[in-house]
Formats: sequence, structure tokens, C-alpha cells
Amino acid sequence: MEREIIEIDEALCTGCGDCVPGCHEGALQIIDGKARLVSDLMCDGLGACVGHCPTGAMTVVRREAEAYDERRVMEQNIIPSGGNTIRAHLEHLLDHGETEYHRIALQVLAEQGVPVPAATPAAETKAPAAESAGCGSGGGCPGSLARILAEGPGTDSRSGGEAAASGAAPGRLRQWPVQLHLLNPEAPYFRDADVMLAADCTAYAVGDFHERFLNGRTLAIACPKLDSNLENYVDKLRAMIDRSAIDTLTVLMMNVPCCSGLLALAQRAAGSAARSVPVKKIIVSPEGEVLESRWI
Repeated sequence: MEREIIEIDEALCTGCGDCVPGCHEGALQIIDGKARLVSDLMCDGLGACVGHCPTGAMTVVRREAEAYDERRVMEQNIIPSGGNTIRAHLEHLLDHGETEYHRIALQVLAEQGVPVPAATPAAETKAPAAESAGCGSGGGCPGSLARILAEGPGTDSRSGGEAAASGAAPGRLRQWPVQLHLLNPEAPYFRDADVMLAADCTAYAVGDFHERFLNGRTLAIACPKLDSNLENYVDKLRAMIDRSAIDTLTVLMMNVPCCSGLLALAQRAAGSAARSVPVKKIIVSPEGEVLESRWI
């Protein structure tokens, strides 16, 4: 199967071992002076180890890999390591919105008669999609932990409401992170969502960006000129369409030539996806004026 998994740049890896404690699943070892991914089965692809690497040698990529096995990880690595590791692992799963893996982990604990550590509420008392999850002790990079945010009151984008709120404008951001490199395309906030794929600069050009374009949508931002590994963007957008079954994809761009690459990425993803999804193109000027808005 194709899925997200850790990749290690051997040239950048110094073998310091800082990443190993961050991988409670046991997928990493230091071998011959370098960090090695010793088992696809043990790597959940959520990137808890990435934030511990001081040289930037570790990244999350999408490639063919054996499916992650939560039951095996719990039985072979997590439970034998004791209560602190169990607690950290459970928090790690919820921080990333992996409620199904969390359910399996709790099931294994129950089957083996191992109590859930007191500091981590059981699944029925925890927000089901990590709604209140912040930077837990699971070892993940704070900037990439998946979170569902409480959206301010206002109209839903599907109703066409674009009026600015009176007084202090409430934020309409529904999730974190937002940068496409950091996003998990199968995170719960993408399921059945209206997705806004926005060029980085658009939020600075449009004064009422939140009310006008973000209200009721799930956000991903990217720059087709400055970002690297754009093929990964295509894969992630296709996964949103096929696996998360998003409802619509709106591409918001500036009226500059390099921005057109963002629409091209979206069209490639939509064209190669198994599902069909409506794609909307919106172009704005540096003054925030909408120059074009249409379904394509």
C-alpha cells in the first residue's frame, strides 16, 4: 500500500540517536552510526521523531510500505516498556487525530489486563477527534500536531455568506497545521470537507480572508514557486479526494504567473483521483480584489 512513512537522509544523519526515544513504536535504531528505519510495520508515519532530529535528516514521505500494525506495536514494544510509554503513545495518537489506532490500543490494553495510565483519559472521555489536543507528551513536533480548532460563530461557506463580522473579526481557522507539507491528508478534519487550497500570499492581500474565503472550509496553504517536493503535494491532494472524500476543492491564487502552478497541482490530483470532486478557481489581486472566480 502507499502511505506516509519516515525517510532518513543518511548524508545528514549524524547518528546522535535523539530520534530514537521519540519513536515509542520501536521503528528506529542506530545501526553502523546512522539512524535506520528497521520496520515499516512499526512506523506510523506521524512524524514524532522528526522534531527531535537536530540536522533535519528525517522527513515524512509518501511511498509504498507495509501497513502500520498498531496491535503489534502495542504488544511488542509499548506495553513491555511500561506505563509512561503507554501514556505517551496514547497521547501521541490523539495528538494526531488517529482515533482508530487509539481505539485498537485501548482494546489491546483491555485484552491484556493493563490499566490505562491515569493521566490519559479513556477514549469515551476524550474528545473523539482530538479537539482539545495540543502539544502533548507524545514526542511530536509542536508545529505539526494535528488539532481541530473551535471555529468562531458565523455563516457556513456553503450558504454563500461572506459578510464580515461586526467588531473584532473572529478567526475561522478550523484546524492545525495548515501548511501542506505538514498536513496529514487523512486527518479527521478533511473527511467530507470543503477544502481551501490557498497560495501563501493570499491571506495578506485579502483583508477579510477569514470571513470571505475560510469560513466553513478546511485550509491548506502552499507556494508552488518556493516549496519543495511538489509531487508530494499532488499525492496529498489526491489522498484528500479519494481517502478523505472531500466535497469540494477551491484553489485561491494571486494574479502572478508562478501562482498558476498551484492550480496545476490541484488539477493533476483531481485528474488522477478515483473520485470526482468539483474544483473552483479564484484569483485575487494584491489589493484583495477578486479578478476571477469560477468552477473548472
